[in-house]
Amino acid sequence: MNKKKLLASLALCFGAEGFGGLFTARSVGTWYLTLQKPEFTPPGWLFGPVWTLLYLLMGLSLYLIWNARNTGMKKTAIVLFTVQLILNVSWSLAFFGMQSIIGGLTIIVALWLAIVSTIYRFQQISRPAAGMLLPYLVWVSFASILNFALWRLNP
Repeated sequence: MNKKKLLASLALCFGAEGFGGLFTARSVGTWYLTLQKPEFTPPGWLFGPVWTLLYLLMGLSLYLIWNARNTGMKKTAIVLFTVQLILNVSWSLAFFGMQSIIGGLTIIVALWLAIVSTIYRFQQISRPAAGMLLPYLVWVSFASILNFALWRLNP
């Protein structure tokens, strides 16, 4: 086990969570509360624990890829992972920071595609690493539906 790579992988993902959280914190208790929400909207307290678990799994997944011996595919896999992480933070910026539901919806579609691409590449290197990203894909799929419903309810 390479502890430095593990810590760096976790720090990168939790750093992205913290950075995105800066945008979220500004609007979640104000603007977001004013939006009409669909019946299937989860309670607000659920988002923090879910995202913390997802970022932990993302960090562990990245570590497995970074630590893998298959150097031929690793670079592309890590680039894809980085792209999806940037899109993840960009969604928080657009949706909460800029209070743009349609901007968030546009980015979350790109994020979903980037996650699928990352999982596809990761599974070629490490099936456990790819598997760790599946809960993230499920949550972002749900979040996409929620974002779409928010857009429809709040024109």
